[in-house]
Amino acid sequence: MLWIPGPTYVRPEVLAEQEAPLIGHRSAAMVDLIASLDPGLRLAFGLRDGSGSQVAVGTHSATAMMEGSLHGVGPRILVCVNGAFSERWGEIARLLGKDVVVLEFEWGRVVDPTCLAETLTSAGPFDAVTLVVNETSTGVRTPLDSIAPVLEQHPDTLLLVDVVSSIAGYAIDFDANGVDFALAGINKALALPPGLCVFAASERYLESARARERACWYIDPVRTLDGHVARKTPATPAITLYRALARQLADIGAGWLEGGDFATAAAAWNARFERHERMRERALEWARSHGIEPFPEEAGWSPTVSCFRAGDLDVPSLSAGLAARGETVGGGYGPLKTETFRIGHMGDHTEAGLETLLVAFDEVVRLQRATGR
Repeated sequence: MLWIPGPTYVRPEVLAEQEAPLIGHRSAAMVDLIASLDPGLRLAFGLRDGSGSQVAVGTHSATAMMEGSLHGVGPRILVCVNGAFSERWGEIARLLGKDVVVLEFEWGRVVDPTCLAETLTSAGPFDAVTLVVNETSTGVRTPLDSIAPVLEQHPDTLLLVDVVSSIAGYAIDFDANGVDFALAGINKALALPPGLCVFAASERYLESARARERACWYIDPVRTLDGHVARKTPATPAITLYRALARQLADIGAGWLEGGDFATAAAAWNARFERHERMRERALEWARSHGIEPFPEEAGWSPTVSCFRAGDLDVPSLSAGLAARGETVGGGYGPLKTETFRIGHMGDHTEAGLETLLVAFDEVVRLQRATGR
């Protein structure tokens, strides 16, 4: 079973959606397919009822829309960095010729709202702030409700967030948290094959973007969003993945994995979020039983990705032992490759499945500590 922090396990029923006969991307059937995505996507991003924010889908990676999103904002960007993927956003901004200021935090730490407020005041004004809400490289979640009050004091600064390992894992509350642009791939907590990006944009982001000359075409967020709203994508989309996404959103809204019988689709989504919280707590409980420490500070423990310090354990041997038992977890990312390991308890993974993984972990950890291998 695949427990890496993405791509993650995809249910056979979802994979099977990609085997249906193709339809024309300008057909009435495609119009209906695109339209069917919106209710689930609006719940996934946590848009308020009646919100003027818009959702859309693009046939490309989330990284492509990291780049695309920056074409819609002014030149001065404050990049909050606390891991590899937040660092990437800064690299892209520099390549686009933006005036980039980096607010750096130690890997394993959340983005501190006090530091953010001080930097916005002392080094501003900024046109936009970028932030990775759930750093997959370190298993650190920065609570958006701690960031929102800071940005409220800087109404001319847009908030752009990466929610790749957040969406469908826990509540984003896009409007309530004052987010202007949120982007995500579908291969993590949405539990789909990679290949699509989903995103949401606020009215003020779109106003800013429409007023600018955007030197891009395929990854232009405005062109992509307008095409989605018109049910006429700018280019031929990944139709098979659209079908898989439609099936997954429908199943989540029906509470298929959570036992069903929910009064509303929103309640079913909340049940999914609660399952991820329980799996996080179980993973932490297991780690404590073996004297294994979480890598992130407690304030940042993620519901979708648990990152642990390897300590006396050898990560390659740990991974090999698990693989021999049919389980695959993630090693550390980048400079943390041999210092940490990660469990992606997200998407359609179940609590029963996590117990099976932890039994395998028990065997491998005890064997390695007893024999050194």
